[in-house]
Amino acid sequence: MPPKERQSAKKGGRISKAEKERLQREAEEQRQREIEESRLIAERDEQERLERERIEYEKQEILELKDRERREDELNELRHILDENHTAVISWESECTEKAKWDRYMRCDGSPDPSVQTEINSFITLWREDSETQIQRDLEKCTLALQLTDELDFLLSDSPEPCAAQQYRETLLTLQKLIHVKLDKATEEILKCAKSHIDIETGNMQTVVEDVNITLCLWANFIKKLRNKGVRFHEAGLGFELPNTLLVSDVAVRILHTRYDHLSHYSEREQIQKKKSMMRAAGTPPIEVLIAEQVDNIEEDEAANPKQVEEEQKSLRSESRKSAVSVNSYKEGRKSSSIKLLGGESGQTETTAEELTTAVAADQNSNPPSPPEPVIDNSEVHIVDLQQYTPLGGVFYFDVFHIPPQSHMVKGWEMRELLETGLQTFPYPELSRVQSSTSVRLDEDGDVAFLPVGVTVTLPDSLMFLEEPQVARWDPIGQHWRTDCISETSYDPEARSISFQMNAFYTFTLLQESHANMPFQSWELRPLGKDSALFTITGALIEISITVKGKECMLHVENAKELDHLLGKWMSPSALQKAMKRAGINVFVNEYSDKYVSINSKDPLIEHTVYEQMALMSSAVGFSWSRWNSQCGQEHLVLQACEQLEAGPVAEKAWSLYLLGAQRSQRLKMKEHDDSFSPELAEGSEFHSTFLHMLRQDTSIEGQEKMLQSHYLYTDAVQRLLCATRMLTYS
Repeated sequence: MPPKERQSAKKGGRISKAEKERLQREAEEQRQREIEESRLIAERDEQERLERERIEYEKQEILELKDRERREDELNELRHILDENHTAVISWESECTEKAKWDRYMRCDGSPDPSVQTEINSFITLWREDSETQIQRDLEKCTLALQLTDELDFLLSDSPEPCAAQQYRETLLTLQKLIHVKLDKATEEILKCAKSHIDIETGNMQTVVEDVNITLCLWANFIKKLRNKGVRFHEAGLGFELPNTLLVSDVAVRILHTRYDHLSHYSEREQIQKKKSMMRAAGTPPIEVLIAEQVDNIEEDEAANPKQVEEEQKSLRSESRKSAVSVNSYKEGRKSSSIKLLGGESGQTETTAEELTTAVAADQNSNPPSPPEPVIDNSEVHIVDLQQYTPLGGVFYFDVFHIPPQSHMVKGWEMRELLETGLQTFPYPELSRVQSSTSVRLDEDGDVAFLPVGVTVTLPDSLMFLEEPQVARWDPIGQHWRTDCISETSYDPEARSISFQMNAFYTFTLLQESHANMPFQSWELRPLGKDSALFTITGALIEISITVKGKECMLHVENAKELDHLLGKWMSPSALQKAMKRAGINVFVNEYSDKYVSINSKDPLIEHTVYEQMALMSSAVGFSWSRWNSQCGQEHLVLQACEQLEAGPVAEKAWSLYLLGAQRSQRLKMKEHDDSFSPELAEGSEFHSTFLHMLRQDTSIEGQEKMLQSHYLYTDAVQRLLCATRMLTYS
């Protein structure tokens, strides 16, 4: 700066105009340089991004092309393996059925064959007309009759011809009714001799008759004193309390506990028909229902066109297999309901990673679905829904009878009045028989209400109640279990006993919520060696493990003394399911379970196909629950899997996530504990049309050999368990 200008600036303390312009020019040049640099950087980043996308797109195109090229071969191979195994299982089951028939024929123990109408009819007729009554002999005959009903149940489960099925059902019902008639007759005979078995201390008759199937508790009132209000059968774990009216009457009380249930099927059959009708009215029924209806129609038209019937039956059998090919064909002909299918043939819709991620984010932000309310008729709110509740421990027949005429000794002769009326029920409550105002009370409406009778039941040792049991009474008119007319229920978990009152003498049972252990918290299927695996389910209330070895299964439950009769015993998958349900441990679903449990709705065909493939690989690959399965939509499944050639726990880092759909399976780059979902393909992985081929790519030669060597009966047992629990939907 010239001296004069510098002096002028110093004097005025201001920058000159020229200096300002120069500084502004320099700042503008600097800003332009920064803008240019930012533009160049952005252009370079954009070019790099476009190049990455181009490379990724080309890589994706190559992978999709490889997937399309081998798609048909993979589907055909999977179908061939599944059909081969299915044929082998059917052949084995047929051989077992024939062997069972031959063994039944060669038994020669005097028992009738329930499948031969003449034999079973002769047995029923002779037993019905047999007037001789002796309690132990009658119990033996009842045990034989129960074995015959079990055989008839087995014959009915084998899907016999309609005519044969109808015959088996009628025979089954006849035997069940006859068993109860004979037990009533035995009760009458014991009561006829009640005075000869009077307890010296109480002055009344009190006895218990028991075998493996029934417990018969009888009490006859002879001294008619009010102090006998409460009666306990300690050896049977049963007891009752009577109102004063009955304590001064000639009555006998019976509690007949049958460990079988010959009543619930009357109500269950009607309720299932009602639910199917409601499902048809609400929308499309399940595929199983459609197939069953088509089979019924085919049977009706069989005589008219046998050739057409044969073709339709073959078609239905093919449809019911639900193999990977059938899933693919089904999915190609319908729209996706939640997320569009990943990849596929030309003309099919595709899902981008952004779309799938957006859908997952929407699922994360939305509230979890609440369980749908069961459909209940408001006019019949007290009727027990047998799809929601399960009767446990059999049936308790609680009755009061007139004491039959007792024998008297006259001049050395024993004389007894003979009545042809049989066992007579004592009418309680009945106004005409009221003897004292202490027997009645007024309800809220001013009407006469009878004093209730009390009952105490100690829970059987072989039952595990996960929650407090509920009590239901049998309505013989409506043929339903009902929860009304029962009050003052009290449950003692330490003593394992429940007490309650009823306003009359009813047949009753104990109920447990069928889905109390659902939804499942987690699950795992781990290999234990050749044709062996451990299936573990952590339920809402209890954790169970099932070891599968060959064609048999064995249950494991920690700290469960009630299940000692089941633990450590090998049995078939179907037998294990029945035994677990009877013991109160239900982890198995039915076609109506989604009405009572909050589920992760999944396409049932995709789900079934995944179970088939998991069973094929379970000798060498472990599978586990994933939290992302609930957030990937209805058309996709997410689970964890890893190769495991030795028994033992799996390291957490060894698990990989797999995204499965109808058209494509892929291994994901993300891990289970990542913060957000990403459908990005794992590095070095490829797309495959089946889960089986997807995992083959990630397993060793030894693991692949184990898969190929798996026995068809083992894979069938694993598949049955997976399909029965449906843990991909119910966890």
